[in-house]
Formats: sequence, C-alpha cells, structure tokens
Amino acid sequence: MDAPDKLWEEYIKGLLKADLVRRKVSYSKLASLLKEIGIIEDPKNLINKINRAKFSATFLFECLYVIGCREIKIDDPKKVMLR
Repeated sequence: MDAPDKLWEEYIKGLLKADLVRRKVSYSKLASLLKEIGIIEDPKNLINKINRAKFSATFLFECLYVIGCREIKIDDPKKVMLR
C-alpha cells in the first residue's frame, strides 16, 4: 500500500472514531444501531475493523448514518494528521 492510501485510511478512521466519541456512541451501541438497519456486527469486530481502518465506504456511511451524522467535512489529511 502506498503512503497516500495509508494517510487517507488513518484520516477516515480518525473521522469515524471522533464522531463516535463526540456523539457518545460506544461500540456496543454502534452494533445495536447497525442492527436496526439490518447489519449484524459484534462490538469486538467493530473495534477491530475500525482500528485496522480496513472498511468500505459503504460501512463508513452506514456507521455515520446510524449515529446521526448528516454532514461530513473533509479536510486535507496531511494537515489534519500533523496537528
């Protein structure tokens, strides 16, 4: 994997994790919310999937949707990751 891809993966992982914290959504709660839209995920699997930053755009949007995120601000990951 090249460096730009890794940078974007880390940025997106941070974006999702920050939104979970901001909205006070635990991994157990996220699993419950995903189940409401038909997606079965174990909280431990969610932790691993998100920490590895190996998930699809579909998964990202499903998570953001169920936690109530309706807008996404995308910044330059190089600038964000250097903060």
